[in-house]
Amino acid sequence: MSSSISSSSCCCCYSACVKTDSRRFAPQKQRTRSSGGSTKATPAEESTMGGSSSSSSKKARALEIWRMCDAVCFDVDSTVIDHEGIDALAAYLGKGEEVAKVTTQAMNGEIPFEKALFYRLNAMQCSRQQMDAYLKEYPVKLSNGFQELRDKLKEKGKTVYLVSGGFRQMIHPIAECLDIPVPTNVWANNLLYLEDGSMNSEKPFDDENEFTWRAGGKALAVAHVKKTGNFKTVVMVGDGATDVEARAENGADIVIGYGGTVRRENVEKTADWFVMDFKELVEAL
Repeated sequence: MSSSISSSSCCCCYSACVKTDSRRFAPQKQRTRSSGGSTKATPAEESTMGGSSSSSSKKARALEIWRMCDAVCFDVDSTVIDHEGIDALAAYLGKGEEVAKVTTQAMNGEIPFEKALFYRLNAMQCSRQQMDAYLKEYPVKLSNGFQELRDKLKEKGKTVYLVSGGFRQMIHPIAECLDIPVPTNVWANNLLYLEDGSMNSEKPFDDENEFTWRAGGKALAVAHVKKTGNFKTVVMVGDGATDVEARAENGADIVIGYGGTVRRENVEKTADWFVMDFKELVEAL
């Protein structure tokens, strides 16, 4: 028999949002990544829409939808928080380098997300006990400015969801500290364990009741949010290729790319609006 989220995985230590954690997450510089390599980006870089002549009208439309939207769906890793949670967990388990490489490939759209997810889970073989220990030891660090954005959206009466390819065991505590209803306003992958707490290798996560384990899954999740919430307009915000996929029929009306943690060239080119700082979104509301 398999079990999923344990009560201990939502411990107070992890659910308390903190600004710094010198043990593991040092302040990060903004990074630019593309399939061809990496370059540094200075904090002073401004948001960009690319060099196309239609960028002004494209941004104007995005601004209008951002202001009038009913709900906003946020990616979590490298968006709501300032790191990739699965990579941090992998490092804790001694599999950091191997897993981080696959994460980068998946976020750049170089390999199918479901393939990357299976590979990383098999590499880590994370037990329930190891997950609980990690969550207790390492608190969450929100991305700079996200709490202010969350507060502004709440003030404006916009419903917020977290839509992540990560794990509910790690996402739920983040949602709770942001006053986002759990589990109703969270879509992520629920890890399944055997009775002794070891990973269920045959069925490591719930692929029947969740959306985001596969390519295109965020589009399905957003479409579900839109339909069940009876929302007219929904925006997706995130840093990766899987977030851009959410802009699909019946899915997100626009995608806002975020490059404050990792600046991905493909996202910058394909998002409806690309920002480097959440302050720009706060000021636009």
